Parts: sequence; structure tokens; C-alpha cells
Amino acid sequence: MAKDKHVIEALGKARVTIENGKITDVGEPEIKVCPIFQKVRGINELTPQAVKENIEFRIDTFGYCTKERELELEDQFVAVGLSEIISTNVANGCLDCLVGACDGIGTLLITEPEIVDGVGGRVSALVSTSPIPELMEKVGMENVVNPDTAELDPVKGLKLAIERGYKNIAITLVPSPVIKEIRELDIPQDVNVYLFIAHTTGISRKDTEMIFKYSDVITACASKHIRDYAEEHECYYFGKVVPIVVASEKGRIFLDNRLKVVGKPLSTNVYPPEDVRYPEPLI
Repeated sequence: MAKDKHVIEALGKARVTIENGKITDVGEPEIKVCPIFQKVRGINELTPQAVKENIEFRIDTFGYCTKERELELEDQFVAVGLSEIISTNVANGCLDCLVGACDGIGTLLITEPEIVDGVGGRVSALVSTSPIPELMEKVGMENVVNPDTAELDPVKGLKLAIERGYKNIAITLVPSPVIKEIRELDIPQDVNVYLFIAHTTGISRKDTEMIFKYSDVITACASKHIRDYAEEHECYYFGKVVPIVVASEKGRIFLDNRLKVVGKPLSTNVYPPEDVRYPEPLI
């Protein structure tokens, strides 16, 4: 096994393996059309080759999954995504810290808005990663949960954030039992934890209900169940193609704070959205 190995779930939830800066495996995408990538990157159909070319583009342009990885970003890929919402609320003081994940670093604490965007704004779901010391040094070894292994453990990340004295903590997560586990932790009364959920394509109705119960902000990706649940419960949201949906009042505040910064209309709970082209298929 290569020492330098990173596994992600990328466009269309295709699993991609990157070893020593080279793509060594690309799986089959579960969806065929993403209107966002179609508009921004001109990708009309998600195929293994299209996914491979897009990840190679990321490696070449900002060093994705290599020691050349750029960790700061000022020009966002999208105006309103989870990273952009979090970075705005870190900048305005509503959030103190993000417990996030980064290729080559694993779970880490971030307090700078530019690094929030740089780490999370141009990436796919991280399944596993291996240590890249040069990247860890850039964010500070003290901010890395496990510099030896680059493990992905948001629970340990939250505990580290609390030990550091942060009071308003955001955590980015993918759908998993960890969401409920975090809500069942014994958290100090003066600490607030906010959960931002990404990579929801293909989740079940049961997991959808769990996510809405315990989370604050959710990206709908190509999930049919997220859209159905949001419409049934008239949840506030922004965006039509890939909506950002809020599951708590505080989540709505975070979303609207970002919308104000970029001059967009505030969140709405008017359904159904009009003139929408969804990812194909919704699963």
C-alpha cells in the first residue's frame, strides 16, 4: 500500500483514489448530470473519465491531495455553500471555530475564514487520508487531531475544540451515526455545537429524518429524500438546483448572514421552487 493515499467521493459520488499525486482508481458515478458542474465546468455528463479529468484539474490547479495543496481561498467556487456560510459566520464572530477535515491533515480545528474556504470550498467528501506534514505545519500541528495518522474523527475534534475554550463550534459532517453521537455527548452548558451536513446524495428516508432532527444546515446534493422532507415540513432554504436547507432557527441565521454578504435574497420556505433543473437522477 502506498504511504501517500487519499480516498474521496467526488462528482456524482464516484469514489476516487489518489496515491502520490496520481489518480489510481475511479469508480462509477451514481448520478449522471449535475447542473452546477455543467454550468461551471462544462461537464454535460458525469462519467468516470469526466470525474478523473476534474480531479486531475484540482490536483494541477491547487495541489489537491499533495504537499502543494493551497489552504487559503478568497474567491469561492460557489457563492453559497456550507464552507462559505461557515466562513462568513466565523468572520462576523457568530462562530468561533470549525471542526473540519482536510486531505493530508485529517480532522482539524480552523479559526480563519480564508482557511475555512480553502479547506472545504473546492473539495469532495473525504473517505480516508494519510499525513502530509507540510500541510499540517501550515495549519499548526496543535490544530490537528492526530498528526501521526491524519485520522478523521469529528468527536475527537469537538473535544479538542472544547478543551481550547471555543464556545460556538461548527462541525462539518457527512451522513453517519456520528451526527446523533455528537448530540448525545455531555457538552458544557456554555458551549454551542452546530452541525453542517454535506454529501447527502443517496441517503435513506430514515437517515434523512435523523439528519433533520439533529443538524442545523444541510446541503441537498442529489438527494430525493432531503428535498421531499424539506418540502413536507416547509423548511427554509436557499437555492434551487442544489438547495441549502436549514433544520434549525440558528441554521437559518447562519444562512441568511451569508446571503446578506453576497447580496442574495434571504432564505424562503415557499414550495415548490419554480423553474428548477435538478441533478439527474435524484436518489
